[in-house]
Amino acid sequence: MCFSAEANFVAAGAIGLVGLATLRKVDSVPAVLFAATPLLVALHQFTEGFVWLGLDGRIRLEARDHFVFLFVLYAQGVLPLLMPLAVYLMEPPGRRRLLIGGLTAIGGALCAYTLYGVIAYPTTARVEHHSIVYDNAATSWLSVAAAYVPATCGALVLSSHRVVMWFGILNFVGVAATLVVRGYAFTSVGCLYAAIVSVLIFWQFHRGYIDLRNPNSRALAA
Repeated sequence: MCFSAEANFVAAGAIGLVGLATLRKVDSVPAVLFAATPLLVALHQFTEGFVWLGLDGRIRLEARDHFVFLFVLYAQGVLPLLMPLAVYLMEPPGRRRLLIGGLTAIGGALCAYTLYGVIAYPTTARVEHHSIVYDNAATSWLSVAAAYVPATCGALVLSSHRVVMWFGILNFVGVAATLVVRGYAFTSVGCLYAAIVSVLIFWQFHRGYIDLRNPNSRALAA
């Protein structure tokens, strides 16, 4: 997220409360991972708050480097696996589920590669235009981004749940806009957008638009 450590911590607290409320609305185990998205985003934003503190010189350099590692690992590695996996668990058997399973496999490969990258190569973080720019010699490649977008957005768009599909379309638009406007700080600013959009997940569960016990909650053919 942009601006400051305080902005990250405040956002993390607010989104964390939304995340806990979302989990209380879940009635089926397969939907738990998807419903946990706001809470995971909150923890991610909390982590970047400490990156800001490190860049401001308010915590030790070693501590800052640990939080940089955690932030990049989640943003570039864990998220591309968790998002398609969450959709896969909710999807009924059919062609869509097979395609989403393929994207989950891509996300798993990207997760493994990112883990290798952040372990084998140092990750740097610097402030540029009120955003944090993360750079790693192994993960800062166009090919990584080419796998990242289908894994994180593609599975959502393929979902037979209409609200999940529209969530994916909105997420794709946000990712594309972030790449165009602030591509140099995509890892940080992209997560700001994800934090905002993830609040919609609470609304979806609160309104009962995602109810795996009710086939009518899926408006698309499998």
